[in-house]
Amino acid sequence: MDKLRIVGGRRLAGKLRIGGAKNASLPAMAASLLTDAPVHLANLPDVWDVGTMRRLLLRLGTSVAQPSLHEISLTTGTLSSHEASYELVKTMRASVLVLGPLLARHGRAHVSLPGGCAIGARPIDQHIAGLEKLGAHINLDHGFIDAKTDGDGLTGATIHFDNVTVGGTENLMMAACLARGETVLENCAREPEIVDLAALLTGMGAIIEGAGTTRIRIEGVARLGGTTHSIQPDRIEAATYLIAGALIGDDVELRDCRPEHLGALCRALRDIGVAIEIGEIGDGSIRVQGADCDLRALDIETAPYPGFATDMQAQLMVLLTQASGESRIVETIFENRFMHVAELGRMGARIDLHGNHATVAGPTPLFAANVMATDLRASACLVLAGLVAEGETIIDRVYHLDRGYEHIEEKLQGLGAEVERVV
Repeated sequence: MDKLRIVGGRRLAGKLRIGGAKNASLPAMAASLLTDAPVHLANLPDVWDVGTMRRLLLRLGTSVAQPSLHEISLTTGTLSSHEASYELVKTMRASVLVLGPLLARHGRAHVSLPGGCAIGARPIDQHIAGLEKLGAHINLDHGFIDAKTDGDGLTGATIHFDNVTVGGTENLMMAACLARGETVLENCAREPEIVDLAALLTGMGAIIEGAGTTRIRIEGVARLGGTTHSIQPDRIEAATYLIAGALIGDDVELRDCRPEHLGALCRALRDIGVAIEIGEIGDGSIRVQGADCDLRALDIETAPYPGFATDMQAQLMVLLTQASGESRIVETIFENRFMHVAELGRMGARIDLHGNHATVAGPTPLFAANVMATDLRASACLVLAGLVAEGETIIDRVYHLDRGYEHIEEKLQGLGAEVERVV
């Protein structure tokens, strides 16, 4: 099993390109099931989750061509299966995004209940309730969602989400594109990935208004066509490298990112005392210089977009160990998203947990240790801790990291870090 070896204390400097967003790529790939025409995706990240979705689509009968590492062409004519197996779905929660497209176009889906990172109970009850309002008949049977439609397919409806759900918004938006009549989704997620999916679907011929707001209206069409779409940059990858630059960066410049997607993080970093320079509109760059800054404590609470993302919480916690004073983090999204705290404690961090509140005391020198990743973003947090810690850190179970970060050791090496993958 691969591990990462990191020797801390090396100052970071240079330019780094941000890749395509994992969380935008997966629904885009699932959306290819809505048409029999080719869907060509560019700027696809080379990460494990994209490979998992590719394998799932192949098993369903999608024809896959990959002309380059970051491009894929998906064509789904006749399905060979309606089933998304437990073997694949257990490793990646986003596999459930095939449910809406399969049901809308093919009238049948048999999808395993999802897995993914063990960061809390992320129920899909709102996906199911929404599809039922569109006319689907759904049963839960031995760990599978068995869904089918009557001969006339799905029918538009007004659906109000009880809680903001990114996956639920994506699944229902895709299903509604082929439903008869108008569908209105209320209390929708506003994440940039929703807007990216809407742009793809619109390119396929869908009629969608309001993506990026709490109310999305979809007018169903009889069929969708193919398109070519470039995946937006990964805001969570960009956030991780921004925090690396804030921790130990002389002058780190991120290229090909979207600073407008990082507003909450940039405000937090400036409040902490980090120097950030955002390029001109359309430039797609951010520079960060944090190594010699006097860092201040901060209180922050995770929230759905445009609030501070839960996917950035673990990484920010590492930075707060180096800030003067007592910082407080409130995690409002997932109940188990502080599993990295114990591993940071092995590296010398002083963090107290009380339910969904974490209190971080700083500044605290971190020292190297053998640590174990527990989920995707916890993996990134431990990498950041290793970069600033004194000595050699070994991070085990980095397959979590590979699910969402493209060649992280190579990108960090390009900035001057001493990091390598070992067996």
